[in-house]
Amino acid sequence: MRNITLTIVRRFHVGVLIAVCGTISSLATAAALRGEPGSVISTPPDMTYFAQQGDTLSSIAKKFTDKTPNWKILSKRNHIEDERAIPVGTPICIPLELLPEEQSEARIIALAGTPGLITSNGNEQLLAIGMILKEGAQIRTGKNGFLTLTLPDESRISIPSNSQLTLSKLRKTKFTSSPRTQLSLSEGKVESRVSSLASNKGRFEVSSPLAIAGVRGTHFRVGVSENATANEVLEGGVAVGMESTAKQAKDLLLPAGKGNIISASGVGQPVDLLPPPVLDSANVVQTRPTLQFSAQASANAAAYRVQIARDAQAIDILMENRFKDNRFKFDGLDDGNYYLRATAIDKAGLEGLPTIQAFTLKARPEPPFTIQPKNKLRSDKVDFVWTESNNAHSYHLQVAKDHQFQELVLDRNDLKEVQYSSNDIALGDYFWRIATVIEKNGRLDQGPYSDPQSFAKLPAQAAASFAESEGKEISFNWIGEAGQKFLIQIAKDPEFKAIYLSKELTEAQLQIPRPDAGQYYIRVKATDPDGYIGKFSATQKITINARWVSSDGQALTTSSGVVRTGF
Repeated sequence: MRNITLTIVRRFHVGVLIAVCGTISSLATAAALRGEPGSVISTPPDMTYFAQQGDTLSSIAKKFTDKTPNWKILSKRNHIEDERAIPVGTPICIPLELLPEEQSEARIIALAGTPGLITSNGNEQLLAIGMILKEGAQIRTGKNGFLTLTLPDESRISIPSNSQLTLSKLRKTKFTSSPRTQLSLSEGKVESRVSSLASNKGRFEVSSPLAIAGVRGTHFRVGVSENATANEVLEGGVAVGMESTAKQAKDLLLPAGKGNIISASGVGQPVDLLPPPVLDSANVVQTRPTLQFSAQASANAAAYRVQIARDAQAIDILMENRFKDNRFKFDGLDDGNYYLRATAIDKAGLEGLPTIQAFTLKARPEPPFTIQPKNKLRSDKVDFVWTESNNAHSYHLQVAKDHQFQELVLDRNDLKEVQYSSNDIALGDYFWRIATVIEKNGRLDQGPYSDPQSFAKLPAQAAASFAESEGKEISFNWIGEAGQKFLIQIAKDPEFKAIYLSKELTEAQLQIPRPDAGQYYIRVKATDPDGYIGKFSATQKITINARWVSSDGQALTTSSGVVRTGF
C-alpha cells in the first residue's frame, strides 16, 4: 500500500511541477519529462534538476544558486512543503534568475584594418582574428578598421570604423549559459545580431552616454553622435529609453523597420527607416581596380553608408565609407567575389534598411592602354598599337562593328607583339579593344578588355596626278574634301631626305615653276577640318624631261611636238 501511495504522490508532484514550469501541461505528458537523477535540462523560464538520493531543497538551493535561503523560493515554485521529502528523480524547477553568473567571452571572427584593444595604461594592443576578449575589454577600431565578435550563443557584434566600445558586462549563468551582456558605446556605431533570448531569459543591452537599448533577440544598430543616440531596428524589437531612467527603458518599444533619436531633450518618437537602396545591376561585374557602384536616387536620402564584405551577412567587412550622393567608389581590393551592402541615411541621421548585392571583381591582368587607331584613319592598312603589359604572355585583339562586340570582324587572341596590322578591314565605322593574357597557376588567364575605342576607316589619301606641260609651269591635282588642308612634298629621292619643295595648301592642287629635268618623287597629306592628320599618300615618281626652249622660256616645238634634248 505504501508503494502505491508513493507512486500516486510522485505522479502528483510530477504533474503539478510540470504545469508550473510551463513545459508540459497535463499528467498524460508528464512522463515525457524524465531525467537521470542528478542531471539538469533547460525548461525556460526555469532549469529543471532531477533530484538524487539525499537531496533537500536547501542543498539544491546551495548547489545551484549559491544561496541556501533560496530554498524557500524553490519550495513555492515547486509546491513542496516538506523540503526533506523529495523522492529520487523528482524534477525541481529552478528559476533562471536565481542562477549565479560566471565569466563569458567574445571571440574575434572577422577583422580588417588595425583595430586595437585599449590597455590599462592607455596604450593600444593590435587585435587579430581568433583572439578571445573578456569583460571590460575596450575596443577602438580607428579609421578603416572593422571588427566582428561572436558570443557563445552565436550572437554577433559588428563594430565599424571610427568606433569605440567597451564590453562592460560579458557573463552567462552557470549550468544554462544564459547570456548576460552589456555593451557601452562611447563613439561611432555598433550593429548587433542577437540570438533569441526569450527561451533562456538572457539579457543584451547597449548603452550610450544618453540612452540604453535592451533586446530579447533581434538585429539592431546603435549610433552615437555628439548630442544624440540613434537606434535602428532591422529585425525583432528593441526597448529604448534614456540612460538616466534605465528602469523605464521599456516605455518605448521600437519594432522592426523603425528607428528613433534620443537626445538630452528626451526620447524621440519612432519613425520609418528608409527602404533599402535600389542598386544598379550593371555593376555586378567590375573590370577595373577602381570599383564603381550606383543606386537609384532618393529624395529622402541625405547620404549613404556603403560597405564591402566577404559574406552576404556583412560580418567580415573589408571596406566602408559614407557618400553624399548615390555613386560609390572603392579602391584596393584583390580580384574575387564580394558583397556590397548599402543603406540610405535620412536627414535626421537615421540609417535605413540595408540592401545586399553580390559582385565579382576581375580587373587583372589589367588591359594595355590603346594608342591607335582613334577616331578615324585614312589608309588602306589599319595599324593597331597598344602599350606593353608586364608579364604578358600574349594579347587578345577584337574589332567589331558594334559597341557590344557582337559583330566581330577581327578576333586574334595569340598576338605576341604590341601592334598588329590588317589589310582586310573594309571602309566603315568600327570599335576595337585589347586584353592582356598571362600565365597563372599553369594556365592562361585573360584579363578584362580595355575600354572600346571607336574609329572610322575612310578612303586613303589619293596620290597627286601630274601631266607633262609645254609651258614654263607644271601642275599637280589630287582628290580632296571640303574644308581639308594639304601638305604636298616633292623630293629628289624616294625617302624624302632631299626635299625639293614642301608646301601647305588649302586647295587640292599645286602649280609651280617647271623644275630642272630629272626624276622626282611626290606625296600628299591631308588635315581634316576636325584636326585629324592623315597619312601621306602613296609616293608617285615623276620625270621632268629636258627640252629646248626659246629666249622667253617657252618650249620649242615642231610639227612633231616639243623638241627634247634626249634626256
